[in-house]
Amino acid sequence: MLFTSIEFFVFLPVVFALYWLLRKQLRLQNLLVVVASYVFYGWWDWRFLLLIAFTTLCSYISGLIIEKKQWGKAALWTNIIVNLAILGLFKYYDFFAVELAKLIGCSGDSVMLHLILPVGISFYTFQALSYSIDVYRNKLEPTRDIIAFFAYVHKHREFNYSMAVDGVRQMLWGFFKKVVIADNCAIYVDDIWGNVSGQSSVNLAVAAALFSVQIYCDFSGYSDIAIGTAKLFGIRLMRNFNVPYFSRDIAEFWRRWHISLTTWFRDYVYIPLGGSRVNKVKIIRNTFIIFLVSGLWHGANWTFLAWGAFHALLFLPLILMGKNRKHTDIVATDHWLPTIKELGQMLLTFILAALGWILFRSQSIGEAFEFFAGLSSNGLAGTSLPLRTLTFVILLLLIEWVQRKREHGLDMSGVRNGVVRYAFYIATLAMIFVFGVFNETFIYFQF
Repeated sequence: MLFTSIEFFVFLPVVFALYWLLRKQLRLQNLLVVVASYVFYGWWDWRFLLLIAFTTLCSYISGLIIEKKQWGKAALWTNIIVNLAILGLFKYYDFFAVELAKLIGCSGDSVMLHLILPVGISFYTFQALSYSIDVYRNKLEPTRDIIAFFAYVHKHREFNYSMAVDGVRQMLWGFFKKVVIADNCAIYVDDIWGNVSGQSSVNLAVAAALFSVQIYCDFSGYSDIAIGTAKLFGIRLMRNFNVPYFSRDIAEFWRRWHISLTTWFRDYVYIPLGGSRVNKVKIIRNTFIIFLVSGLWHGANWTFLAWGAFHALLFLPLILMGKNRKHTDIVATDHWLPTIKELGQMLLTFILAALGWILFRSQSIGEAFEFFAGLSSNGLAGTSLPLRTLTFVILLLLIEWVQRKREHGLDMSGVRNGVVRYAFYIATLAMIFVFGVFNETFIYFQF
């Protein structure tokens, strides 16, 4: 079920009402969370519920066995291998089988399984792995209540009016980013990418910039809707994006982009490899491992590996100069506008990220290089700019700049005038209905 679908707007109020009617019965409330979550996830294809249930059950059982110590390590590795095997089969088998077939001179089609990729399989696989690892490290007590485990929430929750209201605001902001910004950008981006060879350099540059905005607003918009929805149920999820395009270098960008994933890689891959406590050669090695694995996490394609390698290379100067932890605060913390230096740093970081997104968006390395070649050689003939969409993007940047110290763009807690606040909410809602495209897809569903 998609957040932008009619079904969701019927589903959410029903679950919300039932959830709080059961507020004094935690076990029934958790059971409702499980059922509602499975209905939400299985709306697209119920068969994948069997897969996510199996993954969850394996992790639940492994946690109980790990606690007993005697078979703990075996249980941990069994759960890791089982989960990675499932992920590998659905997400990576066809890619590696075809590449191997090419090496030995066989037909790629003859070895492909053509399995449908389950939505969010990488996400819930990594969640399953982190649970077992944390129990093994004694950082987490294993959960014995299987319903609470499947619900992924374990404590009693009280309705918090202020949190719920802020959740609605954050959902509204997420819908604005998704249907007004991302889906309008998608129209232009898809059109340009569908005919790269016939486009002017300006069109290609604008398409690269708009795809950078599209993927940000698509994923961060989805995250805002999910985080806002959780607040309605008294659950606070971690922030997943923190104005990444206002970063002053690529290291800061990655501290602000897809925070849940980068935190997972930091805690379960980078730090176990030695993190930054080792010499610079090993730090560089660890950085390349992280970004190559991150690229592979996003998909089975050489373009994703190239995208990961590109970002690892961007880290090299920062690591060698010891400046990869230089910018840890919000830009222009003590003043309204950035300095000329900060503005230049943000612009350069955005351009580098946008060049990386060309690799990410392309279907093949050849297509990516065709795009790069067109950027420098296709001239200005046939330039056509999406002025309305560019206006929306400028509006987005202005709002996010003003709100850069707050959790989301519609956090108006600092505005005391109620008329101004509600005028802003109504204007946002009006833009959603008037200019929203409601393209019922999310880019990150494929990951």
